[in-house]
Amino acid sequence: MTVLVTGAGVIGHLTAGALAAKGRPVVAIDIRPPDPLAPGVVFERCDITDSAALSQVIGRHHVTGIVHTAAMLSTGMRRDPVAGIRANVMGTMHVLDCARKAGVRRVVCASSTTVAYSTFGSHGPAPIAEDEPLRLVSQRPASLYASSKIMGEHLGLLYRDLYGLDVVSLRYGAVLGGALDQPTSVPGRLLARLVEGGRTGRKVVLDDPLLLWGGREEFVDARDCAAANLCALEAEAPKQGVYNVATGDWHTLAGFIDAVRRLYPRLEVEYPDRIETGFAGFPAMRPAPSCTDAAARELGFRATFELAASVAHWAGIG
Repeated sequence: MTVLVTGAGVIGHLTAGALAAKGRPVVAIDIRPPDPLAPGVVFERCDITDSAALSQVIGRHHVTGIVHTAAMLSTGMRRDPVAGIRANVMGTMHVLDCARKAGVRRVVCASSTTVAYSTFGSHGPAPIAEDEPLRLVSQRPASLYASSKIMGEHLGLLYRDLYGLDVVSLRYGAVLGGALDQPTSVPGRLLARLVEGGRTGRKVVLDDPLLLWGGREEFVDARDCAAANLCALEAEAPKQGVYNVATGDWHTLAGFIDAVRRLYPRLEVEYPDRIETGFAGFPAMRPAPSCTDAAARELGFRATFELAASVAHWAGIG
């Protein structure tokens, strides 16, 4: 009955804690010791690209379910693409194959809505469903991270089709969460910059293209991602296999800044009047929010935290 959580980052940390709070035996693995985990969570140092070590952990703890969140994020992948592909693609391959050999009941894999960003230029105003038409060349993934995540989804579906392994992939929206002193994600970096400006009273100049977007973008609280992981782990019959995890809302850059300004009324921010690109430097602006119907219908999941509540919580105020 033990659940293995790979990756002890923000979402993995929250997922392990939520499982332990429900009385589930939980073991978390990472390549480095994490911040203190919740009571009841066992930690083992393990690299997901080491198949033998991973198999030993699964066998030693009699693992019946896996939540796979371990990954290198986009910024790190740009710096070291080989290491990123090794972690995100081969690491996922090892998790799936070890799960297959051990007879694990279900594997939940963390993915990203960025896999569909390259379709934005041709999409209409309807909410973006998981099975979005994708031209293999002209609409190929626009980042190494998105490429690795769509590969992970395909591997999960293939292991389900070929070997009967029950795999669910969750496409998180732009995740808000984690400490602001060392942010690793694009939303985290933006929030850290704005909160610092609000706390110090210094004007924030947003000139990094990765922190700017035209139109609107969607965000999801890391706590909702953890809740979705638990729903996906326990759902009775998740037939679709791939699900969007988002609020169904989307926000302008000005709206995001305003959410922080509610906490720090004197916050002053300068950014370009005209922004021609989408979120995180992707070429096209988002035409619609993600459709969340399948997650509600098949997983029993709906996001709880609106943007303002997420900003307040992760800024340390809410």
